[in-house]
Amino acid sequence: MQLYKIASYFPGFGVNKRQEIERLVYEISKRDKISPEEILNPIDSNNFESVKNRLLKIRFPYASRHNEDIRPHLPKIAIKPANEFNLGDSEFSPARIFIEKSAALSGLKNNFKKSFPEAKFMEISSLKDFIRDDKTSGISSYNKRRDRVFITNEKYDFFKKCPCTKGAAGCGYHIFNLGFGCIFDCTYCYLQEYNNAPGLIFPANIDKFFERFRRYKKPKMRIGTGEFSDSMMLDHITEYSLDIIEFFNNHKDAVFEFKTKSSTIDNILKARHSGNIVISWSLNPKKIIDKNEFFTASLSKRLESAEKCVQAGYKIGFHFDPVIYFNGWEKEYQGVIDLLFSKINPKDIAWISIGTFRFKPELKPIIENRFPENQILDEELLLGYDDKLRYPYGLRCNMYKSLLNSFKKHSRKLPIYLCMEEFKMWKDLNLLRCLGGV
Repeated sequence: MQLYKIASYFPGFGVNKRQEIERLVYEISKRDKISPEEILNPIDSNNFESVKNRLLKIRFPYASRHNEDIRPHLPKIAIKPANEFNLGDSEFSPARIFIEKSAALSGLKNNFKKSFPEAKFMEISSLKDFIRDDKTSGISSYNKRRDRVFITNEKYDFFKKCPCTKGAAGCGYHIFNLGFGCIFDCTYCYLQEYNNAPGLIFPANIDKFFERFRRYKKPKMRIGTGEFSDSMMLDHITEYSLDIIEFFNNHKDAVFEFKTKSSTIDNILKARHSGNIVISWSLNPKKIIDKNEFFTASLSKRLESAEKCVQAGYKIGFHFDPVIYFNGWEKEYQGVIDLLFSKINPKDIAWISIGTFRFKPELKPIIENRFPENQILDEELLLGYDDKLRYPYGLRCNMYKSLLNSFKKHSRKLPIYLCMEEFKMWKDLNLLRCLGGV
C-alpha cells in the first residue's frame, strides 16, 4: 500500500498522518498475509484518531486487550532491494586485508596471511585516516563488511562498563573491547546500527590490553569479550584465547568470559586455565537459528562444544538472549532447555542470562531492508521504559516466568539474571535477591 493510495482512502489526512496509517497497514498486511484493501475497506471513518486507534488494536492485540501503554514506532517505509542481505557463501574469506603501519610486523598479520593467501594485503597509515577518507557507508556497505579486515594497534578503547540501558538493573559486567565486527549475520543484531564501520577490526597489540588491565582491574570483577564481536569466531586465526587465558592465570580473583555462537574451541581445549574462565554460548531454538542466525554453529554443535569445555574443566554459561516471541515459542524454548540439561550438569554452569528481544528504533528500518522477509518484526514491539522497542510488559513477564519454571525443573540453584530489564520486572519475578549474585 503506497502513500498515494492511502490518500485516496483518506483525502483529508496530511502527509504525516498518511505515513502513520501506511506504516500500520503495511505491518498488519505483512503479518496477517492479507491485502491492504482487506484492512482498509471495512473502515468507514475519516477521523484520523479513530482510524489510527482501530489499526493499533489490530496491530497490537495483546497490548490492547491488557490495557498496556501503546507507544508504536511508525517510521516512513523506505525499503530498497539493493540493501537486501545475500546469504552467499558461508565460508569467511576476506578479499582485502588492511594493516596499520604500526602493526605491519605483528604476529596477527602473519596469521591472516597464512589463512588467506589469496587476499590482497595493503598497508595504511591508520584506521582513523582510512575511515576519514573512505566513501563507502550505509547498509549495502555493511552487507559487504566480511570482505574487508583491518589489523590495527588499539590506543584508547580497551575496556568499558557494560552499556546497560537507562533504567535497567545492571549486572556489573565489564567489557574487554577486543575488536569490532562479526562474521556472523543475525537478523536482530544491534551491530547493524554501526553500518559506517569499514569492515572487521582486529587489534594486534593484545599485550597493551593486558598492560592497561592492571590499572583498570576491579576486585572480583566479571569481564569478557563478545559485546562488539563474537569471542571465538576466528580464534583459530587470532589465537586471542590462548593469550587471554594465560594472562588471567595470574588474575585469579577476576572471572573472564568468552561469549560465542561458534564451535571454534580447539585453542580453548588445549589451554591451561585456573578455573576462572567461563565459556558461554547464546542459545535459541533451531527454527530461530536457521532463520535468523546465519553462518553460526547449529544448536547441536554449540551444546557439543559446551560438553567438551566442561570435560576440559571449564565453567560454562548460557545466554538466552534475545528470546524471540513467535507462535509456539514456549514449547520450542522448553525443548532447548531440556536438551541443554540432558547434556550439561547444572553444577558446571556459571550463570544463565535471559533477555527478550529489544532494540533501538533506528534498527527497525535496517532489519527491514537487510531482511525484508523477516518475521521477528511482525510481533508486538512497542517503545518501552528505555525508549527501545520491546514486547509489552505483560508478555515479557509471562515469557520470563515460563523460562524460569523450565529451568527450575532441572535445578533451583542456577545463577540466573535478566539482561537489560527494569527493576520492576526483577521484583515481579522475585529475582531481586539475585542482583549482583552472578
